[in-house]
Amino acid sequence: MSFDLVLFGGTGDLAWRKLMPALFQAFRHRTLPEGGRIIAVARDDLSDEQYRSRIKSRFDCVELAKRPTPDEFARFAALLHYLRMDLSQTQDYQRLAQTLNARAADSVVMYVATAPSLFTNVCEQIAAVGLNGPGTRVVLEKPLGHDLRSNRAINDSLRRVLREEQVFRIDHYLGKPSVQNLFALRFGNALFEPLWRRETIANIQITIAEELGVETRGAFYDQTGALRDMVQNHALQLLCAIGMEPPINSGANAIRDEKLKVLQSLKPWTADTIGQHVIRGQYAAGNTQGQAMPGYLQEKGVAPGSSTETFVALRTEISNWRWAGVPFYIRTGKRLAGRDAHIVVNFHPVPHPIFRTPAGVANRLVINLQPKDGLELHLLAQGAAQHQSEPALSQVHLNLDFEQRFGTERVGAYERLLLDVIAGRLNLFVRSDEQQEAWRWVEPILQHWQDDPVGPRPYAAGSWGPSAASAMIARDGYCWSEEV
Repeated sequence: MSFDLVLFGGTGDLAWRKLMPALFQAFRHRTLPEGGRIIAVARDDLSDEQYRSRIKSRFDCVELAKRPTPDEFARFAALLHYLRMDLSQTQDYQRLAQTLNARAADSVVMYVATAPSLFTNVCEQIAAVGLNGPGTRVVLEKPLGHDLRSNRAINDSLRRVLREEQVFRIDHYLGKPSVQNLFALRFGNALFEPLWRRETIANIQITIAEELGVETRGAFYDQTGALRDMVQNHALQLLCAIGMEPPINSGANAIRDEKLKVLQSLKPWTADTIGQHVIRGQYAAGNTQGQAMPGYLQEKGVAPGSSTETFVALRTEISNWRWAGVPFYIRTGKRLAGRDAHIVVNFHPVPHPIFRTPAGVANRLVINLQPKDGLELHLLAQGAAQHQSEPALSQVHLNLDFEQRFGTERVGAYERLLLDVIAGRLNLFVRSDEQQEAWRWVEPILQHWQDDPVGPRPYAAGSWGPSAASAMIARDGYCWSEEV
């Protein structure tokens, strides 16, 4: 199957750090279909050879095991081409159309790795020169809009020039091996599904913690914040994967229909519940791994006195028969104590204990997303021989490390998603109605914060966020996983 992959923003940060390394890994693994061509598009005045040379120098920065040998890169570089374009000029799209039409590949992937403000214009220009035919697929990065209204406007524009099945709204968390195995765990095994409900599960926690600050993205982040950057997309997609009902099959629409039902079932916000169950914070100066770190307001590009949140913790519920009354806790932030993304499923303790157990300890399932991928099942067991009349149990755990188990067979998130786009598989991409429901749910929080004179709570860089986040979960009698 021949394909052309057009990478708008081909000299940008996402292309350097994620997309080109992922495409090379697919090439190395021999999963990238033969007959492919990768056309990078940007405003820089470069030849094919100059662009290939830039990519080669960038590969020096990737992990040693993922760097190409000279022979590997020479063969991969033969796929790379460069086209100078000004994305505001129709005649430049006409030149792109000539380049693509001359080859007439089976499918054309347009990956729009640009500023979100350009998404609509790029898609309209693609259509204006006739590049929106049935073999075209358009990949859009987040954020798709700034709120519900802007998201609707973008999707309405897309519908005028593209069919829904041609639009691939990417969320790289859905491509992570651990998230894939979350679906496999639930719907490929008989063990957990009977337990996956309110009668056996006490609470579920989703944590996406970053050790880094805003780095060079201060100006962008200051207009976005943690709720838009992480909760509206990544965290809610993870919540859907955990909370959804079994789909009727593994088809894209069957899966996305069930995710949509979860988003529609999330308990709506009121002013009172936002005040009690949503905590926002902003990192102040602190210490990370022995190094002093500046506060958010001292970061380059951040407006003086900014009230943008760099941390969000919240409590919600899914209002249906399976999950009624089970709290779901979401927590994400920058400059936290570590880089750690995981999901913790905490089970109820046994209803009638006959053994002595550590206080507050029960079974739990941990799905690790980063920096390690894997599953941990925490159980209670009896160790050395005991002579007490009431034997004591201690905690043990079973650990499936995907790195150790699958090794070189593992496929990175962007590699998997790029291959799915080329093949036309929509299972791991977000449908427009899903995205709209997610915006609808977070919008009352955004509106509440606009009218809130208090602003975000400060927390020291290198901590786990404001103490109010621990107080929020403690009101239910629970604690975050690192506090156990």
